[in-house]
Amino acid sequence: MMDTVAGIVRTLDGSFSAEHGVGQLKTYMMPSWRGGAELDAMRKIKTALDPKNLMNPGKIFPES
Repeated sequence: MMDTVAGIVRTLDGSFSAEHGVGQLKTYMMPSWRGGAELDAMRKIKTALDPKNLMNPGKIFPES
């Protein structure tokens, strides 16, 4: 269902998430929507702010 909605959203130049965040159910979508340099920058910011990975470990980004 989410993939169907995402397909429609893409045709309307929308995004897969809103101001409330991605949520654990949509992390698998991040590489196709915000991959490459953008996702890398997000990971670097998270690491800079949380070097010990104490805040939401394993829940923010898709598995590498």
